Amino acid sequence: MLVVFSGLPGTGKSSLARLLAPHLHGAYIRIDSVEAAILETTAQTPGVTGYAAAYAIAADNVGLGLNVVADCVNPLAVTRQAWMDVADRAGVPLVNIEVLCSDQDEHRRRVTGRADEAALYRGHVSPAWAPPTWESVQASRQAFEPWAERRLVIDTAGQTVPEAFATLLADLHLSYGVPA
Repeated sequence: MLVVFSGLPGTGKSSLARLLAPHLHGAYIRIDSVEAAILETTAQTPGVTGYAAAYAIAADNVGLGLNVVADCVNPLAVTRQAWMDVADRAGVPLVNIEVLCSDQDEHRRRVTGRADEAALYRGHVSPAWAPPTWESVQASRQAFEPWAERRLVIDTAGQTVPEAFATLLADLHLSYGVPA
């Protein structure tokens, strides 16, 4: 199956995706990592290139019979359709998961406290790459197109990562038969 985590930075989607990938014995594809590598090697802003590379990597892996967990903002109908196309071509189910944090103060604290993200990538990506700012998250929020596709929605506000993961597993089990 192809599982696509979508949502604004700082909502907890990467934390959940990183837990789900090994649970499913699946490959993990993070758009931030793909885009950071493109930035490092080309010194150009990746734009759609990062997503296009991730679609190809996902297609290769689901084509091998592996589960794939993709971690991205995925704000546009066109990007959501592209993930659907990957799943359709491979003949695998697509599971869309939208992760949000409905408590704006908590969300802001998460985004502004992401020094761990920079440390995670230090030495692996271009010095030009940096975690998103609260201002850039707000700009992304404005550009986020409404969903038309079926999806699970996980609100991480007021939950620890283990609590949100337990909620996610329960929802995946009920909706898709994924082992809890």
